[in-house]
Amino acid sequence: MTTESPLDDDAVLLVGHGSRREKSNEQVRTLAAKLESELGLPVDVAYLELAEPAVSDAIDAVAPACRTLTVVPLSLFGASHVKNDVPLAVQTARTRHEDLTIRYGSHLGVHPSLVDLLDERVRAVESDLGVDRGADDVTVVVCARGSSDPDSNADVHKLARLLYEGREFDRVAASFIGVTTPLLDETLHTVTKDRPDAVAVVPYMLGDGTLTQRIADRTAAFDDEYPYVAAAASDPLGASDRVVDVLADRFREARSDSVEMSCDTCKYKVELAGYEEDQGGARAMLRSLVHQAEHADRESVGDDPHVHDAPGKHVAICTNQTCAESGAATVVERLRQGVRDADDCEARITRTSCLGQCGDGPMVAVYPDGVWYGGVTAGDTDRIVSSHLERDRIVSDLVHQTL
Repeated sequence: MTTESPLDDDAVLLVGHGSRREKSNEQVRTLAAKLESELGLPVDVAYLELAEPAVSDAIDAVAPACRTLTVVPLSLFGASHVKNDVPLAVQTARTRHEDLTIRYGSHLGVHPSLVDLLDERVRAVESDLGVDRGADDVTVVVCARGSSDPDSNADVHKLARLLYEGREFDRVAASFIGVTTPLLDETLHTVTKDRPDAVAVVPYMLGDGTLTQRIADRTAAFDDEYPYVAAAASDPLGASDRVVDVLADRFREARSDSVEMSCDTCKYKVELAGYEEDQGGARAMLRSLVHQAEHADRESVGDDPHVHDAPGKHVAICTNQTCAESGAATVVERLRQGVRDADDCEARITRTSCLGQCGDGPMVAVYPDGVWYGGVTAGDTDRIVSSHLERDRIVSDLVHQTL
């Protein structure tokens, strides 16, 4: 009699961000293949946006072939995708596949292997520039994407400090290419005041994409502007074996139910100065749904989904099964037409998936106000536009709940 291995029914889903550049999507598949070899388990790939398959579709595809699925986000930091988008997809999938155990792993985060990988990238720059750490003054700039989530930005500073500890660097600074400060140009001009012999800029990103190239270009421009400082940018983290090691650790943590998320300083869990409006589980869920719907709408008309303007209000209409049967599609079109016809109404109208209020729809959620209208008919849309969207007057008899 043979004993079945406890891992025979396990599978892993690696969730990347997704890109229009196939090279970046291929890198996710390369990491999945390496992780599959490391774990001895099947590892499939999904993407949050801009590439296929989507997380929900990937889970549906692998569900019949396994009893336990571990979803691991290929994300460097714990920002909104990790805290909202992937958990929402996982929770929704659990309701569709009741016989499947779905575990959710942590993001890459701050890990000793990644600190060592940063050191390797710096050594490559030192070699190219012909400088000798210890004998020469070497400054390092760790440059990340930048986020609206304070947890994510704080982790960049923590990585910079960990890289500095025990190594003979003159200085290690954290910087960002966008969204928050200090921006890379500012950091480079600041560190040069100490007159280091060399500045090594490390793009703290997985792929060799647009932002990585922007970091390299700005570093090259800085090198030209300050001839007395040798400066160069390294390669990004890439599909390194060290990244695979961290992913394997995140899988094992999830499988043993020992995942530790950054909840103590999460803006969706505690009140942080300047982020009060982002607090709350239901509000975070709506933010995630609206974000996904906005990307889908922008792509459908050929716009860049990452060019986020700021409409005064964002209205999400559930078009899932029960809401659709109650006329949600007509509500969407009537709201859009009402906004177009209005004299002064800055609102974006988007479709979204289930808002968890089945049977009470069509559901219309107005964000950032946190007002959810239920049982909305085509005849109610004029009041929502003229009262709420134009004049900030809630249509009280339609209110289902407020966040």
